[in-house]
Amino acid sequence: MRLHGNMVIELIDENTGAVETVEEENMVTNVMNHILGLNPMGIFYAVAGQYDTHLLWNNEMLPICPNMIGGILLYSDALTEDADNIYPSTNKLPVAYASNDVNATANVARGSLNLTESKALDNGYRFVWEFTPSQGNSTIAAVALTSAKGGKNAYGSEEASNTAFLQLMETRLESQGKEELAELYSVVEVDFEHDLMYSLTYQDQSVILKKKRLPVFSIGLNERLDDTTVTLLEETVFHCSTFHFLGSYTPYGDFLDGHDGYWYGFSNQANSSGNATVYWIRIKKSDLSMVEGVWTLSNVQMKTIGSFKVDTYVQRSIRGVIRNGYLYIQAYNDAGIYKINLNNVADVTLIPLGFTSANKSLGSSTGTCTNYLAMVNDLIIAYDYVVKPDDTVLQTAANYKFNYIATPLFQYKEFVFCWGGNYGSDYRMVYLVTPYLASINNLGTAVVKNTDKTMKITYELTEEEEVSE
Repeated sequence: MRLHGNMVIELIDENTGAVETVEEENMVTNVMNHILGLNPMGIFYAVAGQYDTHLLWNNEMLPICPNMIGGILLYSDALTEDADNIYPSTNKLPVAYASNDVNATANVARGSLNLTESKALDNGYRFVWEFTPSQGNSTIAAVALTSAKGGKNAYGSEEASNTAFLQLMETRLESQGKEELAELYSVVEVDFEHDLMYSLTYQDQSVILKKKRLPVFSIGLNERLDDTTVTLLEETVFHCSTFHFLGSYTPYGDFLDGHDGYWYGFSNQANSSGNATVYWIRIKKSDLSMVEGVWTLSNVQMKTIGSFKVDTYVQRSIRGVIRNGYLYIQAYNDAGIYKINLNNVADVTLIPLGFTSANKSLGSSTGTCTNYLAMVNDLIIAYDYVVKPDDTVLQTAANYKFNYIATPLFQYKEFVFCWGGNYGSDYRMVYLVTPYLASINNLGTAVVKNTDKTMKITYELTEEEEVSE
């Protein structure tokens, strides 16, 4: 069976009654094949024991319509018509959207599902979405089906920002000691295609890189899926003359993947005045060559990049991410975020938020593990704002998005993975990034929705027999 989509947009002028109608057919992406056909790290299995938590698929994800496909995203620019275009650049976020319910919020970007006219068909589903004169006003050049969750707020709005991530599983790590948990919590990169993970730690004036096998899509005869069989393959020690973690009781510093062929380490202490001093190290992935140094950032007041500590519990905190050759780190006063060029320390920009952030972790601000900045696709996510690739800041509702998160988010297609815990309760967690493109429908000519018009979108998705040639 193949899926076929047909869409009709009706714009009705409230003053004249004139109706503008656009009808288009779409292409369907591979998102359903990925979600239902992949099982990285056994995410759909109960692998650890009675404390495993899994999504109840019925009603939340199934039937596919109106759940996995139950929302709509509207864009002001055309989308690349490619079956693997699941997440377009977030430089152009959706200008409007809707879910499989009625919008009872003040979010004017969101429309409502017509619950009377929307229904299952013999061979598919008919969605009917409606936007009032105050809703969804923008130029519309492309329309895409998405999940019901993704259609509520896309990547976040001032009404909510926790619908972009749907927890699929949470595996309780019950058999690991502190040392084993520290190996997981210090991970900086996961190579899903090759069943590999990399961790970086600082100890005794040295940086230690560990390359380990992690069962992702293959499993050996003696391996398990509960993170107890993370096998060390290679270990490299870099002796440092300049780079070091600061602090005594709490070691301040963190390691990040640059997504540019390098891993980076940074160490600083928070400063509320004067200049910032940052110790750094850079490791080239291809040949493991290393350089280190120290930055003095003139008139920069910023938070500490992070911390890592193994005491009664394993603790990690993260306040920075790297995107396109720049380190992003929170300003000390919570009113901005610094953008630092990794190759030109003179190139430092303070990006104002336009408000004072609540400065809470994405998971929890009170646990032993915290992460204040994460990157999904090309979007930087914080507790109450997002930063687009063009450095535009959008304020969102203040919402926790994950459980106690200790690591960066590691993305594989529609899934993001992380490890974390709180006072001895430790987990591996997997989330679905919900604002995906399930279909792509570019309009032949863009239409304009304004306050003089209501908009009705009728979208039929049907299953059709494949025709053999």
